[in-house]
Amino acid sequence: MSKAIEEAKKAYEKGEVPVGAIIVCNDRIISRAHNLTETLTDITAHAEMQAITSASNVLGGKYLTNCTVYVTVEPCVMCAGAIGWSQISRIVYGARDNKKGYHILSPNAFHPKATVVSGILENECSELMTSFFSERRR
Repeated sequence: MSKAIEEAKKAYEKGEVPVGAIIVCNDRIISRAHNLTETLTDITAHAEMQAITSASNVLGGKYLTNCTVYVTVEPCVMCAGAIGWSQISRIVYGARDNKKGYHILSPNAFHPKATVVSGILENECSELMTSFFSERRR
């Protein structure tokens, strides 16, 4: 998760919502990404979407079975759907999103065999989001 937090900090520095994601396969990081929606003027350029695309390119296929995605904030419905379709087998996230998180809007979006772990380095992940939005509201 600390590597995902590093990615989230890169997003923060660019004025992007600070979400970072990494994908691990066979104990090796195969993809690193952070939000790029502002940079690319693309609403779908969430950290998870960027990481999935990159990991698929590395592995040479659309399915990411036996991979783990680490993301600093609970995936939204769009990202949860992509994670589900890519068949990522393990999802680990830090901070919960009680407004737009998948658990509220689409709790069954992940592949049925996927496991989910939440709350990893939750305080650090939450603090990035809180700081980012409090700075924007001044």
